[in-house]
Amino acid sequence: MSFNIALTGLAAAQKDLDTTANNIANVNTTGFKESRAEFASVYASSVFSAGKTKNGDGVSTTMVAQQFHQGSLNFTQNSLDLAITGEGYFATSEDLGSQDYTFTRAGAFKLNKDNFIVDANGNFLQGFPVDPSTGDTTSVSLSTSSPLQIPDASGSPRATTNVYSSFNLDSTATAPTIAFDPDTTASYNSSTSTTVYDSLGEPHTLQLFFRKEDPTTDPNEWQVFATLGGKPFDANGNEIVAPAVITPITEFGFNAQGFPEHTDAAETPNTGTTFNPLNLTAANVSGLLTNGATFPSDIQLNWRDEANTTNKLPTQFASRFEVKALDQDGATTGRLAGIDIGSDGKIVASYSNGDSTFLGQVAMVRFSNSQGLTEAGNTGWKKSLTSGEPIAGEPGSGTLGTINSSALEQSNVNLTNELVDLISAQRNFQANSRALEVNSTLQQNILQIR
Repeated sequence: MSFNIALTGLAAAQKDLDTTANNIANVNTTGFKESRAEFASVYASSVFSAGKTKNGDGVSTTMVAQQFHQGSLNFTQNSLDLAITGEGYFATSEDLGSQDYTFTRAGAFKLNKDNFIVDANGNFLQGFPVDPSTGDTTSVSLSTSSPLQIPDASGSPRATTNVYSSFNLDSTATAPTIAFDPDTTASYNSSTSTTVYDSLGEPHTLQLFFRKEDPTTDPNEWQVFATLGGKPFDANGNEIVAPAVITPITEFGFNAQGFPEHTDAAETPNTGTTFNPLNLTAANVSGLLTNGATFPSDIQLNWRDEANTTNKLPTQFASRFEVKALDQDGATTGRLAGIDIGSDGKIVASYSNGDSTFLGQVAMVRFSNSQGLTEAGNTGWKKSLTSGEPIAGEPGSGTLGTINSSALEQSNVNLTNELVDLISAQRNFQANSRALEVNSTLQQNILQIR
């Protein structure tokens, strides 16, 4: 019996050595979780045995339990390197349509030849679908997740529908005495311009001219003229062709304090704190184009900034002409310029034309019992009966952790502790070997009795 007890001790010590050696071997493996060999005594008895004098029958390995505590983060320069801070796992699949998922904490991802996000073994990272504009997640079910792909396509052009312009007009300016002509600087006081885009993404220069009226007849009054691509147009967006007189698109009136008062020659009060917007009809303003493109929607000229900031409204003060805001909402075509992944796992593609699009959200899952997961190799795990079903969710929601982009979770192995455990396991092995040797010596002595 003592032979068997010593043998179980040797087997347990060997298992402890193997577990410790595996931990040490993976000390630099990204996302690796250390293991711990757990043992229990063996004790067999019956109702007829002398329990008070019964010794144990040795030791057995109950399980090799992985320890899923957090590893430290190693920051990198690759935005596709992902690390989880807190609870959760990435979900990956071997094939595009497969729902046989492998779960991992190793976030060293990259792009394959088809621009899918994959790990070093070619497994596809799963993500939730999102609204491209707002980034709102449409589903957080693992069954609706799909491999994440980074498109290498151009950002689609977007025709201009709103122009935002705000300024200060110099109240001390002298009114011009000649008729307005966009090619004659003496016919207007100030001008500014912005670029607008048609349906094909081609840029066109929209220029605004400000001309002060005769202060003896129209004090604090200004006329506004406009050209698109050098072609003057009226308040409806119709081209003004010579020899027709170029008419203003609108008129501004300021009060004695220099703030907007009315927007037309009839001096109709403004409906807000700024000048009323001017709407250019899409069909008319499209007639100014010669490249086969159009403006699909009307263009609205707003005399403010996009946020309607109070200190950026038009004014007429005794200071030089100043542009306070000048912007528009169109865009030309663009190429993919960069990828950003937030702590909530949402992937944003930035394009060279200034556009940005949400491509998806990295799927995260958790388990009721992580230690019940079955090791699948390559720093991955599979679900089992004891782990429970994977519960998917958005990063940062509930008990799920957050995602760190450009970072990797290092192994949670403490090398110092492992070396101490290695010495301890070695001593246990030697002690059990000595017990086996003593048993052998005793039996040899008994066999030699005559």
